[in-house]
Amino acid sequence: MSFAEFFHVLMLLGFLQGAIMSVLLSFSKKRSLPNRFLGVLILLIALACLNLYLFESSWFTNHPLLSLLGNLIPLVIVMPVGPLLYFYVRSSMEPSFKLGRKQRLHFLPVIIDLMPELSTVIYFGGVMTGLVEAPPQAWGKFIDDYNVYADIPRWASITVYLWLSARYLARTGTENMVYRQWLRQFIRLFLVFQVIWFIYLVPYVIPALTDKVLNMVDWYPVYIPLVVLIYCLGLKGYLMAPQAIPAGRKAVAPPPEALVAEAVPLLRKAMEQDHLYLEPELNLSMLSRHTGLPQKTISLVLNQHLQRSFNEFVNGYRVAAFKQKIGQAGQDNMTILGLALDAGFNSQATFQRAFRSHTGMSPREYMQQCLQEASKQENEQ
Repeated sequence: MSFAEFFHVLMLLGFLQGAIMSVLLSFSKKRSLPNRFLGVLILLIALACLNLYLFESSWFTNHPLLSLLGNLIPLVIVMPVGPLLYFYVRSSMEPSFKLGRKQRLHFLPVIIDLMPELSTVIYFGGVMTGLVEAPPQAWGKFIDDYNVYADIPRWASITVYLWLSARYLARTGTENMVYRQWLRQFIRLFLVFQVIWFIYLVPYVIPALTDKVLNMVDWYPVYIPLVVLIYCLGLKGYLMAPQAIPAGRKAVAPPPEALVAEAVPLLRKAMEQDHLYLEPELNLSMLSRHTGLPQKTISLVLNQHLQRSFNEFVNGYRVAAFKQKIGQAGQDNMTILGLALDAGFNSQATFQRAFRSHTGMSPREYMQQCLQEASKQENEQ
């Protein structure tokens, strides 16, 4: 199999993979708004792969009816990708986020993607009514040229929305740490693709180089990373998808400010001064007895004010203690399990899950990063 044939099959697999992941995200038990945003986003990328697969297939382009349908049905729809990724980030961090009229205006530039198909409809309608006499070659050249330069606003749109997403994520608080790290990875993945696309786009939009670029590398440099992007976004996004709030369940009212003002200092004192998190068997009942706060009050303040579960709250201090112990311990004494137990964890499995949830990396990866930074500082000195 030649590389061109392999690339051709890869586009089909990319479409099938994207379509499957889109369906899973849209119709899984976790039918939350972020899932639907991500599902539509992946589907649009998959349709672009399908478009390239079809128009590089002789059975499709040589069939008059299929070729006509391919020019009438828009498959390359890129302008909504930017808004979708931005709203995916926002809805992941804001459970109350809704797609209102103001947000829907972000999708109006999709007209840029629809112009080639609209031009085809106008041409055939004009020919049938006798209003258009221009030869089809002239319309075909216009559509080809338009498709080249339409990639400029498409690239710019995704880049702008990536910047908005990164800025939004930087301005939000420390809640939802489970999704924050994934969303950062999500943005980085798209940024890498944007850089690759930009490197391809610069010579591609120069008229004297357009055909040379296509003849030399075709669309390989852009669409191979696109297939990888489908896989990464689909798989990780499905695993990280937040659970939707069941319909009909009433939202819990936020705790009164007076209650928060009383409870939060007591909870922080129990952790930061009394180091209660070092107790491996710590539970809600023990924390209640230590602080004098009812268990329901603790749960309400943690869940509705601090946006964390009891385990996330306690394990956050334990992870911080583990990091501190790494900085204090000698390199020869750095045993992961020993440091984890000293930080209050009661098992390695629990520690591994909690550490990755709070930092986005494994404990060993973090320790190696610390060693590399320490070595770099020594070399600089």
